[in-house]
Amino acid sequence: MLTIARLFGKSPFAPLQTHMTRVSHCMEKLEELFQTLPSSDNTKFDKLVQSLCKFEHEADLMKNDIRNHLPKKLLLPIDRGHFLDILSIQDSIADQAEEIALSLKLRPLGSHVGLLSDLQALFKKSYDAFLSTRQIISELDLLLESSFGGIEAEKVKEMVELVAHKESETKACQRSLLTRLFTEGEGFSTPDFYLFAKLIEDIGMLSLISERLANRIRMVLELK
Repeated sequence: MLTIARLFGKSPFAPLQTHMTRVSHCMEKLEELFQTLPSSDNTKFDKLVQSLCKFEHEADLMKNDIRNHLPKKLLLPIDRGHFLDILSIQDSIADQAEEIALSLKLRPLGSHVGLLSDLQALFKKSYDAFLSTRQIISELDLLLESSFGGIEAEKVKEMVELVAHKESETKACQRSLLTRLFTEGEGFSTPDFYLFAKLIEDIGMLSLISERLANRIRMVLELK
């Protein structure tokens, strides 16, 4: 694990950005999982889930390391509470990715190919929202250089609006998919119906958390 001193030696925002790298690894593995569905290769699937869980654990360890060793007298460019709040929201994306991966492992869904394809499309929308939020985190150093104002601040605000738009599109897709599930649900077993409903809810939550993180950055800008 990288030490806090080494992290802050790069940039005041380096701990957040390094932690986001771990979160991104979780999301990338989740994307791979969805790309393999439906899959009969249980060994490959299990290895992807294990890898994702490993990255989630690393993200948790880093989050706790930052929280436990962040010097109270350290001069940060933003309020210490805001810094830790951003870290917490960011980490919840990794938690959510792990939850989805473990749910996908519960039982095969290949008997509902049509709905599974729509579920993959829903994930893609949520993943796109996450990628836009990840880009915002990567812009934090440029925001600092511009003293959280000027053209760079306006650029980040536009990026936040883009995340909000993508979250809205994800929500519309989520509602459509739920409608289809409840329309066709009579042909599902109870476990399959429950699992699809849970996955639809959990995948949509990824974009919601991404929007929450983007809005938290926007709030910091407004307070500057």
